[in-house]
Amino acid sequence: MHAFVCKSVPNFLRRVVRKISNYIDSHSFRYFAGFFMVLVALFALTLPSAYVVESPGPTQDVLGKISGSPVIRISGEGVKEHRDTGKLLMLTVSTSGVPGYEVPTLYALTSWMNPHRELIPREAVVPVGQTADAYEKESTHEMDDSQNVAQRVALRYAAEHLGIRNTKVKVRLRIEDIGGPSAGMMYTLGILDKLTPANETGGKTIAGTGTIEKSQKVGAIGGIRLKMIAARRDGATWFLAPQDNCDEVVGHVPAGLRVVRVNTIDEAYKALKTIGSGHNVAALPNCNVKRNMHK
Repeated sequence: MHAFVCKSVPNFLRRVVRKISNYIDSHSFRYFAGFFMVLVALFALTLPSAYVVESPGPTQDVLGKISGSPVIRISGEGVKEHRDTGKLLMLTVSTSGVPGYEVPTLYALTSWMNPHRELIPREAVVPVGQTADAYEKESTHEMDDSQNVAQRVALRYAAEHLGIRNTKVKVRLRIEDIGGPSAGMMYTLGILDKLTPANETGGKTIAGTGTIEKSQKVGAIGGIRLKMIAARRDGATWFLAPQDNCDEVVGHVPAGLRVVRVNTIDEAYKALKTIGSGHNVAALPNCNVKRNMHK
């Protein structure tokens, strides 16, 4: 029995080799070259892409909680934190392809065909050669700086415009796994909302994005088209957008979402109160395409 098995194995192998040889002889070199190129192309699709893929990210209500703790906590001697029945959504963009989070070429290719994703050359997003650790530190630093500026701007605005001059006000912000400076305006509005007894949102879900500068100017941000998609997806009907982003807004506003352009925190806060009250909302400024004037 064992001798038969030992003799049959070489015979089987010879038959297999003969069939392979006959198959090769019956096909041209061009056939196998094409097959090889297909294999190379498939392998290339698994290699890391040179592009960054952006898509609508999660939102966070700055008047709400995260992991059981308030996103914004107001405290201090003689200070009362007020509640609002609505939501103020800060917005994010989910980014793949940055250092430490590379994506294969196949994913980048399919993202290029997805209208809810944007494909951007990596060097346009992060410096060439930047490490994952350096990218994380830079993103975290931008977020920390944004929060600090938001606190100072909010307390200054409250003192100058709302008559709230308590120097013992303490503000603590809590956000997890989010980086960058684009939530500055919404942090500022959230602090102002909690400092005042007024129900600024009027129970509505209002989203917004924009950096905040010490001068109280609201600055432009990236990915606003994707952020509008995220805002509408999560129930917002109003969207506060930086004036400097208006050219990117026009033509990309999701159905059911109304965009209001703002240039300063004063404009943003007044727009918030107008939306919440429901009065004279038709007068709120929207985004228009800039046109070059020719003589």
